[in-house]
Amino acid sequence: MKIKKKTALIICIFLAVIIVVFGIGYLNKVNRYHKTVAGITYSGIDISDIPDGVYIGECDVDFVYAKVEVTVKDKAITKIDLLEHKNGRGEAAEGLEQRIVEQQRIDVDSVSGATSSSKVIKKAVDNALNRIN
Repeated sequence: MKIKKKTALIICIFLAVIIVVFGIGYLNKVNRYHKTVAGITYSGIDISDIPDGVYIGECDVDFVYAKVEVTVKDKAITKIDLLEHKNGRGEAAEGLEQRIVEQQRIDVDSVSGATSSSKVIKKAVDNALNRIN
């Protein structure tokens, strides 16, 4: 009976250590994600300098990912298609592309409650216009 208790105790300790290690790893990943999102900047590109064409851009910060197709014609953004959007609760940011088209600038106001997704979508557009993939 004592051997069974010792074995059970060792298994419990082993499982607890595994849970702690994975928990710390996950928390570190979340921390890196928050720092990455906070550090997103936009190039301040002049859209009138972009030649007509269709450009693909993406931005990936682990928990949120966006891929966009940006159409430029006659020195203006005429259309942005959100091709992919991996998000936690940031679905509300979908539609932000229309604001970028309307205002002809990337750094439009973020969608409340979907700040990370908003920043990632805007950075994907920025990357597309800078032809960075």
